[in-house]
Amino acid sequence: MKKVDYIVVGCGLAGIAFCEQLRAANRSFMVFDNASQQASKVAAGLYNPVTLKRFTKVWNAKSQLDLAIPKYKALEQLLQQKLNHELPVRRKFASVEEQNSWYVASDQPVLSDFMLPKILKNANADLIAAHGFGEVLHSGRIDTSQLVPSYQSYLEERNQLERAGFEHAAVGFESGHIQYKDFESKYIVFAEGFGLAKNPFFSKLPLRGLKGEMLTIKAPNLQMDFVLKSSIFLVPLGDDLFWVGATYEHHDNTHTVSEEGKEQLLSKLKSVITCEFEIVDQVAGIRPTTKDRRPMVGRHDTHEQMFVLNGMGSRGVMISPYAAKQLFEHIELGTALDPEIDIKRFN
Repeated sequence: MKKVDYIVVGCGLAGIAFCEQLRAANRSFMVFDNASQQASKVAAGLYNPVTLKRFTKVWNAKSQLDLAIPKYKALEQLLQQKLNHELPVRRKFASVEEQNSWYVASDQPVLSDFMLPKILKNANADLIAAHGFGEVLHSGRIDTSQLVPSYQSYLEERNQLERAGFEHAAVGFESGHIQYKDFESKYIVFAEGFGLAKNPFFSKLPLRGLKGEMLTIKAPNLQMDFVLKSSIFLVPLGDDLFWVGATYEHHDNTHTVSEEGKEQLLSKLKSVITCEFEIVDQVAGIRPTTKDRRPMVGRHDTHEQMFVLNGMGSRGVMISPYAAKQLFEHIELGTALDPEIDIKRFN
């Protein structure tokens, strides 16, 4: 029987963020991940403090960024990989009215640190943007396609990861600990993403799956050093590659890509760029979301050693370190969870 302090189920952005809390506190842990959930790996990995549809501040943006960016820089050192790419996000304007709304928003104290208070003219002949752009500051991209597999390999080398599906029926509750197969653990944390939908312990939580399809294109003529937000996001990846996404599909919770998804993305892409490009890849993932767009974090109502860390939605890069820290301090120090993320709000 192997004794550990924690069992962590899931090794996407939420699971990684929680493991980093455990490593920093010298807690022993074992992670189980069967690669069934791809949302963290295929995401654009953007961090952006402004909601670009209505020009409002993202919930808790400053505290999330203040915590998240140093965490990702520490992961760069740990994994010896470039992960954090600081990039401005430029919102394409569709009208003079949107330009005016940008000026009004950027003048607000809660947004003035994050929004450039001027309109940038389009100087790129391959972009269609007659009304120019507004630029968001303190934004960028975490290379999740590198982070997730690299971190999993790091754990595997230290015998802290099993690439296997988690068998919920094999969990046993003993006095003062949890037993799972050959492991004895003080606590178990489920960070399964949309995999939580099949978790019998937290089946009452109102998790929603929101499928997204994305393209990777190669466009050598499209010289862009910023993230473009129009009806889609267009994100430079380097080597003339760009991430294009994403769709929003509420009724299909498979990871299967579709012709419909591809055509939807291509139609929007062609309304923004004029240069030639080729499709290199098409992928899909299921975002774990909630109706109120807040994470689901907290303790099981009857099993006191069992916890959930989920519902990061489309902002996992920003929210995960914050939610993971909240949960770790709740377990270890008894501090109260932020009521906005506590699963007690669903009672």
